Formats: sequence, structure tokens, C-alpha cells
Amino acid sequence: MSFLSPCLLGRRAYRQLSERTFTSSSRALADHVRIVEVGPRDGLQNEKSSISAETKIELVRRLAGTGLETIEAGSFVHPKWVPQMAASDRILSSILSSPPSSPHPITYQWLLPNVKGLDNYFKVMDNAGSAPHDYPTPPPSPTHDSGPALNTSSSDPNAVPSSTSGVDSMAQPRQSASNERNGHKHEVSIFLAATESFSKKNTNCTIQESLDRFAPLMADSRKAGYPVRAYISVALGCPFEGPDTDPHKVADLAVKLMEMGADEISVADTTGMGTAPATRKLLQTLRDAGVRNEDIAMHFHDTFGQALINTMISLDHGIRTFDSAVGGLGGCPYSPGATGNVATEDLVYTLHSLGAKTGVDLEEMSRIGDWITGEIGKGNGSSAGRATMSRLRREGGA
Repeated sequence: MSFLSPCLLGRRAYRQLSERTFTSSSRALADHVRIVEVGPRDGLQNEKSSISAETKIELVRRLAGTGLETIEAGSFVHPKWVPQMAASDRILSSILSSPPSSPHPITYQWLLPNVKGLDNYFKVMDNAGSAPHDYPTPPPSPTHDSGPALNTSSSDPNAVPSSTSGVDSMAQPRQSASNERNGHKHEVSIFLAATESFSKKNTNCTIQESLDRFAPLMADSRKAGYPVRAYISVALGCPFEGPDTDPHKVADLAVKLMEMGADEISVADTTGMGTAPATRKLLQTLRDAGVRNEDIAMHFHDTFGQALINTMISLDHGIRTFDSAVGGLGGCPYSPGATGNVATEDLVYTLHSLGAKTGVDLEEMSRIGDWITGEIGKGNGSSAGRATMSRLRREGGA
């Protein structure tokens, strides 16, 4: 006898009927884990001292050579709110004009806070001129989108310029509906919160308003050929509402995002409050709601030292995609007290010790972690990275 409500059963049926093109069978293999490197964006966005565009471009270049499949390289957010992301257009232009050397094609992800960010992203893509065919201009987006980005204020509505159309930048002929450029792919990301308090603090709108505002952005992105990744922030604890985020709210939001066209959901423990029991309960709730493991990535911060424990719980549940940041970089501008992401070096070391394959070179990743933390004057947050560098220095291979 099933205890699932008709609504949940309907959602499961929807998931089975939907055409899924983002995931691939290789990602579901038990011995392969895909790592999404978020250091260049999520890892650097909270740093107070200015980081040059050249350093960010060099970081992406080095990361591309480690064997990573996916790198979150920047965000098209207004620099007034996240100054460190001001050079994202230059990073994208650099990748398009001079793709970093890599052992295999890489997918680059770009966080877009609103339709204006999408317009700016399209402009850079169009200026690259790398696709020979025109793409028809899609219809205008609904005019209700005011597109607030990170922590916008109603007293300053011009802080992040909004647009009545998600395609203002498409006045020029559009490129072909493909996310591939010079052998590498590009995707866009959006973000929502699982609690009303965090949503209002971070985006100055309710969760439903966020969904309404992102709907045209997601539609326009997919129409232009760019898959969409959706982050659900504070899924395992909120700095304003406490550690007990309702897993059913997270699952409901995940289902709505998938129905809107999201290709992957990154479930984020933004505060690092998540525990093993809470992680297990959340993943089971997502499964009961009809959200497949293949559509989920887990995003852990290590504030309370639980990131790798929660990773183990997720692996046991069948999750095979995880976000991490080289050197343990990170933090959230609007989550007081949250520390860095789980370090990529620590994650790789743990996964390799379990016999899983990531394709990532631990030694090279450790060198990068040592370099970038030195560049920005921050301590290396990776235990495995520090230990690996200590060994390499002893052996003369650093």
C-alpha cells in the first residue's frame, strides 16, 4: 500500500514522462563521482580584498587542467552587491577566445541573479561570434520581472538593473541553439532559498516571487540552448530560522524547479548546519517527492566539520554529484558565520580512498589550492591539500 499522496504520485509520473537530457548514464555509475568546482565563483565571492581578473582567469586555467568535468567560473551579478564577481564578463570572454587546456571538454557554469544578468551573459556570448547560424528571437519575457539580485533593497531599486524583457540583448541576430563553444559547454545557474527569511534577506522577495521571476530567465536560457542548474540555499539550516529547515519545503521547491525546466538541482547546506540524520531525511524526502538522484547535486559547507560525513550519507543514498571549492574557499555574504565549502582536495581524497573515480588529479589540485590561498592571503582550508603539499615539498615535487 502506498502512503504517497496523489500529488506526489502525479509528480513522480511527471518525472518519468519528462525528457531528461542533462544527465548521462556514465554519471550514475557507482564508481564515478562528478565534482563541480565552485571555487572561482562561490569560493571567491565573499573575499573582502580585491582579486584581479587576471588571478581569476589564471585560477580557471589551472583548474581546467586537473581533470574536472565542471567548473562554476563566475556570476553576472551587479558588482555593487558582490564586487568580486565584477570581472565575470572578462573571464567568460577569456574562456571563449582562449579556452584553457584540459584533458577533456569542460562544462562552465555561470550564475545569473536575474534577467539583466542573462542579458549581459548573452551579450558576451554574442560578441564572441563563435557560432555561424542565427537563432530566432524568442518572445519577450513577462513584464512582471523586476529581477532583484543578491540582497537588493526596495529603497534602491536601481541597484541591480531590471528589464521588462529577458531578450533585450537579443536585438542582434542570435547564435544557434547550442551551449557549446570551442569544444566546451556553457550552462547557467540560478538560486533560490528554502526559507522565507533567507529569501527576503538575500533577494528581497518571497520564495514564490523568486520562482515567478526566474521562470522567464529559465525559459529564455533553455530556448537559447543553455541548460539550467538551480541552487536551493539553506536546505539544511538557515541563519535566521535555525537548523531545522523543513525538508518537505525543499522537496516541493525542487519539484517546482524541475517542472519549470531545471536540469539539475544543487541542494545547498549554505550554513554548514547539516547533520547526518538531517541529510538522510532530506534525501529520502526528495526521493519520496519523485526527484531522482541523477538530478541532484549536494553542496556542503564545512562550518561544523560535517561536510564529509554528509557526503558519505549522500553517497550511500546514491548521489553521485557534489560541489566543492579548491582550498576550502567560500562563505556566504548573507549567511553570518558560514565558513568555506568542503575542500575539493578533501573530497577527492575521500572519494578515491573509497575506490570511486573522479578523474581529478589530487596533487595538481593541491598545488592550485596552495597557490590561490597564498594569492588572496588566506589560510589553506584543505587538510588533504596541506598534507599533500607537505609530502610534495619533501619529495621536491611541489
